[in-house]
Amino acid sequence: MFSYLRQRFSSHIRERSRRRARLVSKDGRCNIEFGNVEQSRFVFLVDIWTTILDLRWRYKMAIFISAFLGSWFLFGLLWYVVAYVHKDLPEFNPSRNHTPCVENINGLTSAFLFSLETQVTIGYGFRCVTEQCATAIFLLIFQSILGVVINSFMCGAILAKISRSKNRAKTITFSKNAVISKRGGKLCLLIRVANLRKSLLIGSHIYGKLLKTTITPEGETIILDQVNIEFVVDAGNENLFFISPLTIYHIIDKNSPFFHMAAETILQQDFELVVFLDGTVEATSATCQVRTSYIPEEVLWGYRFAPIVSKTKEGKYRVDFQNFSKTVAVETPHCAFCLYNEKEAKAKEKKGYDNPGFVLSEVSETSDTKM
Repeated sequence: MFSYLRQRFSSHIRERSRRRARLVSKDGRCNIEFGNVEQSRFVFLVDIWTTILDLRWRYKMAIFISAFLGSWFLFGLLWYVVAYVHKDLPEFNPSRNHTPCVENINGLTSAFLFSLETQVTIGYGFRCVTEQCATAIFLLIFQSILGVVINSFMCGAILAKISRSKNRAKTITFSKNAVISKRGGKLCLLIRVANLRKSLLIGSHIYGKLLKTTITPEGETIILDQVNIEFVVDAGNENLFFISPLTIYHIIDKNSPFFHMAAETILQQDFELVVFLDGTVEATSATCQVRTSYIPEEVLWGYRFAPIVSKTKEGKYRVDFQNFSKTVAVETPHCAFCLYNEKEAKAKEKKGYDNPGFVLSEVSETSDTKM
């Protein structure tokens, strides 16, 4: 009993580790890590715009707040230095006819407040720059220009982050499992994809990559070797009318990597099928890509998808997403090789082909009989 439980537990651990060891998650995130990169991380600062856009919101907001607070405090120190050098502070006991560079700066706190008012153009009117110091005028101009640059960069980064096409991709969903069954007399691998918005994706294109470990004839082991998987739709693979859920399928013929797989052996295979959907967002004209992946445990042999589109009495078309990933068992050949052999055998029967292994041997008859 203990050995049985231990075996079940070890198999469960192996299955979980295998499910985790996938390159692309179901929501399209890539599970890859770069190590021993020779280039310095400062190269990411060269493309600072993309670096800021790729950051998560918490880091972006931290940089946003730090940039403003840092610039306010830095210029507050500079305004304090200007007042200190010009001896405008109360600790120098300036005379009554003394004209300060900045009115009503009495310390570091008031210098910080004046810096904030200058950069965000609040202008309460209580503190202001006089014409006494050219340094103060130059500092005022420089801070105003830098404040506009920081505001433009941060507002643009936040707007670009919100309007990225990656968010549009979240409203495109794939079926939880892929199925293998007959379609149009051919053995096919089928996947269902749906657009959750009524707005279309213009110029949509669907394709796939099969990732597996292969060994070349020279003995080289290639991990994550990519094999093209062609998906087609009854309406055509290009410029899909993506208003309702579509069932895309890959024909398992002699050129398909699934040709030598069978229902009994597919779970023993080591591969990952990554499916891509490229398109242009109708509202923003920005291109987006949606991707997901399927491992052998998520490919169901001998099933098809349940119907999802119906027509109401009012004449409207209704899409029932409750059946989106629901599958129904159907009669399916257990391998593509058997299906095509069966077709060839039936075709030969109809054409009346003779058995090429049959040889007619003539028997010579003798007239002599023995009594």
